[in-house]
Amino acid sequence: MIASLRWLSDLLGTRLEAAAVRDRLAMLGCPVDAMQSLHGGLERVVVGLVLEAVKHPNADRLSLCKVNAGGAVLGVVCGAPNVTAGKRYPFAAVGVTLPNGITLERRKIRGEYSEGMLCSAKELGLGEDGEGILELDTEAAPGTPFLDVLPVADTRFEIDVTPNRPDLLCHAGLARELGAVLGRPVRLPAIPGASEAPPPRATRTAGPRGETAGVPVTIEDAEGCPRYAAAVLRGVTVGPSPAWLTDRLAAIGARSINNVVDATNYVLYELNQPLHAFDLAKLAGPAVVVRRARAGESLVTLDGERRALTPAMTVIADAATAQAVAGVMGGASSEVSAATTDLLLECAWFEPRRLRATRRALGMSTEASYRYERGIDPEALPANLERAVALLLAVAGGRLDGTPVDVCPAPIAPRTVTLRDDRLAHLLGVAVPRADAERALTALGCVVLPREGRLTVQVPSWRPDLVREVDLIEEVARIVGYDRFPEEMRPYRPSVVPDDPSEQVAGRTRGVLTGLGLHEAMTVPLGPRHDERAVGVQNPLSQEEAYLRGALLPGLVRRVEHNWRLSERDVRLFEIGRTFAPGEGALPVEEIHVAGVVTGGRRPRHWSEPAPPDVDVFDAKALLEAAVRVACRGATLAAEGERLVARLPHGTVVGWAGTLEADRPAWAAPLVGFEVLLRADAAAAPAVRPRPRSPSVDRDVALVLPEASVAAEVEAVLRASAGPLLEDLWVFDEYRGAPLAAGQRSVAWRLVFRAPERTLREAEVDAAFQRAVTEVETRCGVRRREA
Repeated sequence: MIASLRWLSDLLGTRLEAAAVRDRLAMLGCPVDAMQSLHGGLERVVVGLVLEAVKHPNADRLSLCKVNAGGAVLGVVCGAPNVTAGKRYPFAAVGVTLPNGITLERRKIRGEYSEGMLCSAKELGLGEDGEGILELDTEAAPGTPFLDVLPVADTRFEIDVTPNRPDLLCHAGLARELGAVLGRPVRLPAIPGASEAPPPRATRTAGPRGETAGVPVTIEDAEGCPRYAAAVLRGVTVGPSPAWLTDRLAAIGARSINNVVDATNYVLYELNQPLHAFDLAKLAGPAVVVRRARAGESLVTLDGERRALTPAMTVIADAATAQAVAGVMGGASSEVSAATTDLLLECAWFEPRRLRATRRALGMSTEASYRYERGIDPEALPANLERAVALLLAVAGGRLDGTPVDVCPAPIAPRTVTLRDDRLAHLLGVAVPRADAERALTALGCVVLPREGRLTVQVPSWRPDLVREVDLIEEVARIVGYDRFPEEMRPYRPSVVPDDPSEQVAGRTRGVLTGLGLHEAMTVPLGPRHDERAVGVQNPLSQEEAYLRGALLPGLVRRVEHNWRLSERDVRLFEIGRTFAPGEGALPVEEIHVAGVVTGGRRPRHWSEPAPPDVDVFDAKALLEAAVRVACRGATLAAEGERLVARLPHGTVVGWAGTLEADRPAWAAPLVGFEVLLRADAAAAPAVRPRPRSPSVDRDVALVLPEASVAAEVEAVLRASAGPLLEDLWVFDEYRGAPLAAGQRSVAWRLVFRAPERTLREAEVDAAFQRAVTEVETRCGVRRREA
């Protein structure tokens, strides 16, 4: 949402400071993403009264002017032909820097000194007209700041509005939020040139039909359009908009088109009410029928495209054909032109879900559809139409023919929500006085009825997001001010409901991987097609994000490549997230996976070594082993070629670790990684055992293995045959070379023995150790390496 500070100030009837508004909106949950000062460089430009203007003695096209700028009379050399004595113009003195970057100096021009400049609109950054000086229609005293006479200085806000707050997509909605905390009411600013008597408000009908100025209005599709108001204006003149209207629209980056379109856009940005003006002479009948499109019907919209319509779409038709796609865009055949004199002005409420489906099917998006599909205020239609009629009469002339009509087949019941005093205090953690809660809700437009121990709150029609008690509690907290709540942790009772088992496993897995030096990443679950079984997205944002991910590793690899492009060599990432595979029904099958990638040095740099060694595939295998112990208990690991594969007892592959393919620069280390299924049934509490009270005894053994032998299989035999005194064992060395024969390698294990409650004797350790070595030599065909 683009908003103007001056527009907000006019709605609240007070001067607002840009920084204060930015901070206040952020505290209200409407963060300002960007803030831009408009025409802020004109502070030193003043009103100058030309006392005398005579021909320059040395130049035919220049004049010498005497200017009163609020102090001494200054001499100014001017080249514009429209300077006249007795009139007022913008004046910039010596030392003033104009918006074009020029700093004025005292200069001699054709023998005469100029003490400043009378400025054109172009020189002030207010338009493209640079042929003449900007004449000011004012009686302000000389020296009056120019911005006080022509208030064009403004600040433009770019505000992040969440989808559940459509009421904030207009200036009145933002002003209502600010007014709630500033204690100021919102009042619509007066329309320059408008009649003091407001036009009559639309008359509401009880059924699906109504009439205004002899034009029948019928709603046949009440599901797609629950409410439709219309007014007829005759004798209008389509032309340029007045300066105040174009300036107001320009402040929010909107381009002026003509007075009719500008007036409808003004109401859109002020009140969040999309409008559409039809050329009444081009409507057959004339009549307005809100109906579903007919099979095979088409319409050329205002952008010149022919749109194929379907019966699922709502259209605005005349007595013969469709004239507009409801809530999206009007038709070219009834477009307002310079020859238009009579208008039918539409002000409607369309059902958001139907309209969103129509907009997507047609591949269109407009300011109107953006607001309609989020939800506008259905009860504000008569007041918004009245505002639009008054504005159009002021800027385009003409007259209102008859009384506007408001066709609403079914009344809209107001929503009522109960707010309990004790629930308010419990959820916020502090007691909020009932008077403060009532004041906050009333300031937001709610009707509050106090009851014993609770408040009965009638929610305003412009707030579709207030449906539950907790929503009202959030509103109280916002308006009272989050900054008024204490920062310290208050006493609370922890929940007796345990976390979901999958969350418990994910939490423990996260702790293990961060402890191993990996950083958690969150990648987008969308990407390009990775295999034939990829699950496609029906409305992708781009072809690069057209499929749901079937694995986590591709997304992590893309993040590593991104880091490589930034010359980052050491990258260690993991992610816990959902993957998707085709299912038997319409929905895909979802699984939770954990994956990790590492590249670069095996450990951080240290002064004691030139550079740490780079990671290799064994680092990925070690990470997989660590992840399987917490995330996929019951899975067994086995080497298959260069990969380490995790399988469930029935043989299903649930994970693997190995070297990854990537767009790797020459200076980068190999990229390795793992991915494994996260099982909720692995959520058993981790085993806890007391610290040992007796010392351990270590034994080392080096075994000569054939090249084809797998160390993991040898280790499994050692572990099984060493007996209950074996506490742990691991590989600590691998050797190839003389005196070993070709095709052989030496792998060394360390075995740790311990008895929990006593000190071991050497004899029993030797017996267990020798039993394990003998067993492995017999079963695995290996031999012990002699020293």
